[in-house]
Amino acid sequence: MFSAMLLVISVAALAQFALFYLRAVVAGVAEQPISEEVLAAAQVQNGSMRGRDFRAFAQLHELTPTLEKGSSGLGVVKLYYYVVHLVGSMASGRMAGLANWAERERVLCARYAAVQIDRRLQANLAMAAAIRSC
Repeated sequence: MFSAMLLVISVAALAQFALFYLRAVVAGVAEQPISEEVLAAAQVQNGSMRGRDFRAFAQLHELTPTLEKGSSGLGVVKLYYYVVHLVGSMASGRMAGLANWAERERVLCARYAAVQIDRRLQANLAMAAAIRSC
């Protein structure tokens, strides 16, 4: 009985650590600058992103080819976005603080996707320049 309880507590602590680590990585990447070309492609006006812009960035990310092996995708971030979106939609109108937090997290996911698109484009341009120089 004690060992089962210890296992459950350990797994819960590990899951919490993994979630906090994922959030820290996403926040770190999302702080990178985003080019105007990426913002224009997603039709973001005045550089002010909203949570709903994530879908446009996710579609652009799928259209952006990658030439590198092991390139990062949006799989886990998409899952995080949809969970936060669900929490925000349930809290909308009832708990303003939770709804505002959910919107900030959705914007964070949108910024992450935009930075990933920008990274892919820069890597592709560098690869094309290297191929042309041969």
